[in-house]
Amino acid sequence: MNINQGLRLVAGIMILVSLALTYFVHVNWVYFTVFIAANLIQSAFTNWCPMMTIMKKMGMQQ
Repeated sequence: MNINQGLRLVAGIMILVSLALTYFVHVNWVYFTVFIAANLIQSAFTNWCPMMTIMKKMGMQQ
């Protein structure tokens, strides 16, 4: 698995977790989903994502 595939996997899992927390725990967890979306939009314009930096440090191949 390369960094792009890992990033998509992590983003998808985080969105599903945040939506489950919104539904089962409290409605304010929707702001976590908003944060994830804002980070994805930001990374599309700047070509930098904090999760990609973490994955590179973990030794994931590009």
